[in-house]
Amino acid sequence: MEKTIFEKIVDGEIPCAKVYEDDSTLAFLDINPNSKGHTLLIPKKLYKDIYQLDENISAIMMKNVVKISKAIKKGLVCDGINIVMNNESSAGQIIFHAHIHIIPRYKNDGGYWNKKINYSELEKEEIIKKITENL
Repeated sequence: MEKTIFEKIVDGEIPCAKVYEDDSTLAFLDINPNSKGHTLLIPKKLYKDIYQLDENISAIMMKNVVKISKAIKKGLVCDGINIVMNNESSAGQIIFHAHIHIIPRYKNDGGYWNKKINYSELEKEEIIKKITENL
């Protein structure tokens, strides 16, 4: 069976803009962000979706979502954050490796749904620095 893009990222076959890593999880900037600082948190081990997660990895992931969200809030000075997890194709899941979106939001930003933004490598590095300095 072919690896998912996230498995390839975990294995170092594809680079990522890493924000956080521990023994069980990896967080990195989304390559198709809905806002500046849009981060994905994944378990390093393949779990297809929320239904396959056990209590241990679920707890670790949620702990890290909170930690990363606080760092994004402080570092990027956003007004709010959306936490999103799509499970199964009917719910919008495209990559079948469990992952949680941490999406910074700003007043009057027009929402995040179906909105994609781009930023330069320099902006990306600045965003990573602002987040990681606050972890």
